[in-house]
Amino acid sequence: MNASQRTHRYTRKREYTRKYRSAFVAVAAAVALLAAACGSGSSKSDAGSSGSVSGQTITYWASDQGSSIADDVKVLTPELNAFTAQTGVKVKLEVIGWADLLNRVLAATTSGQGPDVLNIGNTWSASLQASGAFLPITPAIMSQIGDTGRFLPGALAATGAAGKDPVGVPIYSTAYGLYYNKAEFAAAGITKPPATWEDLVADGKLLTTGSQWGLTLEAASPTENSHHAFVFDEQQGGNWFDSSNNPNFVTPQNTAAIEDFVNLMGSDKIVNPSDAANSNGTEALQEFAAGKAAMLMWQPAGANLQKYGMQPSAYGVVPVPFPATTPSGGRHVDSIVGGINLSVFANTKHKAASLAFLKFMTSASTETALNKAYGSLPSVTDAYTDPAFQTADDKVFQSVLASSAGSMPEIAKESEFQTVIGAALKHLFADAAGGKQITDSLVNAELTTAQQTMQASG
Repeated sequence: MNASQRTHRYTRKREYTRKYRSAFVAVAAAVALLAAACGSGSSKSDAGSSGSVSGQTITYWASDQGSSIADDVKVLTPELNAFTAQTGVKVKLEVIGWADLLNRVLAATTSGQGPDVLNIGNTWSASLQASGAFLPITPAIMSQIGDTGRFLPGALAATGAAGKDPVGVPIYSTAYGLYYNKAEFAAAGITKPPATWEDLVADGKLLTTGSQWGLTLEAASPTENSHHAFVFDEQQGGNWFDSSNNPNFVTPQNTAAIEDFVNLMGSDKIVNPSDAANSNGTEALQEFAAGKAAMLMWQPAGANLQKYGMQPSAYGVVPVPFPATTPSGGRHVDSIVGGINLSVFANTKHKAASLAFLKFMTSASTETALNKAYGSLPSVTDAYTDPAFQTADDKVFQSVLASSAGSMPEIAKESEFQTVIGAALKHLFADAAGGKQITDSLVNAELTTAQQTMQASG
């Protein structure tokens, strides 16, 4: 791979797509064959055997993947106990909400006072890799933790910049889809879910009545906002960065993408203005599950929706709609290549124990248990033999990852991009909620401020 290929995100997106397609074909073949056959200080160079690490305690920062932090603790504790029983290593768990996780991680990279092991959003990988605070996962370490080609190539590719050792290993794989409430669609006389952006808006208006809204959003979440900004900008044919990876935010395509998105709440009025305050990663899910909104753009959420009282038979999932007429230069992207990676701080005093933990957490049995509990997709091929990952909903997300998901920019300042663009959208949604008209000039002013903020940081 030459230098221009390494820095060009659309080439990488196509590469990820090919890898995901091949990986899911391989997974399907493996499932069929198996079914036929059997129904924090200086680092230490301590040994990797479980005998040498017994009695140690590692600290693990987990991301909030469940319906609540308490739910995460309930899901994770049996697996952590099993790891302790197997290795003698105790795990001190802290689950951190998405509103705080990136700031906590960045503070730890600066202070050197972080956990041994932690979850990171895979879109942050290149930024955190550039900090030098994380243990590179070299080929030798990959072999030590049991990788024999088990990781899905697309998931593994989203663990840092191309041409460098990964900054972690994937544990959960995700993509975005559009959830819709079957009963509410039927009551509105809508016979099929929206296939285009225009359908989404038109259906949303029919579904917005009384106390029910057409669509719910986590509109104060910088992470969610930045993901959608990336996807809708791809559809408009835009670029957030120039060929030298410098921010280039104020363009007609970028403006159109942001304006259309925010106007789902603004001029289209299919999103509850109160959603401008949704930020912790659960409000939109709960609103959809409670029937307060008929549609939800989200990553795999079946397990959490069921915990909130919504049964799988009550909803369907389809890809996020694309404009009926492709904008000039538009790319057929309807999701990011999403997921969570498991990383180790380079200054851990418990390197061997931490790597033993990575091996355990990415084993087929643990991947199966955790991804079943969270409703996400495994990042290793040998976990796909479980029927839980062969549902119709899962097939939608697998298809999106294989054919139409795009990778967020793999640049050193990617996490800062998410922060500044996510904040710009948060401000614009607040404006829309307050009745302000969302215009080109208003959007451009926010994008200008976001670009200046990013440029000022060096």
